[in-house]
Amino acid sequence: MLALLVAGCATTPKKPAPARAAVAAPATKPAPPRSRWQARKVVPDAETTPQGRVHVVKPGETGIAIAIAYGVKWDRIVALNKLKPPYVLEVGDRLRLPSARQVAAQTPEERARAFSLDIDDLITGSEPAIEGQLVAAAPPAPRPPRSSAPRPSPAAPRAAPRANPNPSAPAVAIGDAPPFRWPVDGRVLSAFGAKPGGRFNDGVNLKASAGAPVRAAADGVVAYAGDAIPGFGNLVLIKHAGGWVTAYGHAEAVLVARGARVSTGDVIARAGSTGAVSEPQVHFEIRRGRTPVNPARVIGGQ
Repeated sequence: MLALLVAGCATTPKKPAPARAAVAAPATKPAPPRSRWQARKVVPDAETTPQGRVHVVKPGETGIAIAIAYGVKWDRIVALNKLKPPYVLEVGDRLRLPSARQVAAQTPEERARAFSLDIDDLITGSEPAIEGQLVAAAPPAPRPPRSSAPRPSPAAPRAAPRANPNPSAPAVAIGDAPPFRWPVDGRVLSAFGAKPGGRFNDGVNLKASAGAPVRAAADGVVAYAGDAIPGFGNLVLIKHAGGWVTAYGHAEAVLVARGARVSTGDVIARAGSTGAVSEPQVHFEIRRGRTPVNPARVIGGQ
């Protein structure tokens, strides 16, 4: 009887459930690095002096952000203060501004232009203010001319290493220009110069396959990477020695951030059709300071 009671209380072991096959999570593409370029919000707290309104530059402020805060175009501040390349502001710089009356007298078109950006603005006004050496209780001494060479950032990230640079685009040096190369190997969709309707192409538009590597045309430092100018989509600007600048527009993805040091042929972006274009291409510019130069005259035929 005891044996029957023990048997009745025992539980029959359950069969283990069949193991489920692991379901792999859907693969996701890694997000491209976001640009570290970000204009710090500027408080319009200009001082009123006998010479007019003056804005004292604070850490992290950019020329563009200062101009927008006061509702004027950045190149107007550049001209008023006779700023010279490379247009790097220092903390404590005193920038003269148009008077409040002059700003109020702007036409609606002028006011709209004050809040729109172009490549010239990014070249001259996107660098955050750096810490200068301020001496208290001493009159400001005249500043020596600043070098036009780009300032490399310490411990700056490197761009993706180059692989198989295009052998069909040999480096050609003209004058004091760096030995530029074409960023992609593709035919010209739109050449440098005047276009119908009064338009002007400051560079060349080169046909490219979607996702094709876009390579740095010469050694330099990334001055801007982002999409602040809608017409150019994702855009990269690189500053080179001697005051030269190159621009690469309509990228599908940007692979570098502001401050990265790049070498000739490094992959900086993937070609695409962002901005005001309908097929994959690269808008490529070479500028001497703020002046556009025909890339074909600097590099040679493409």
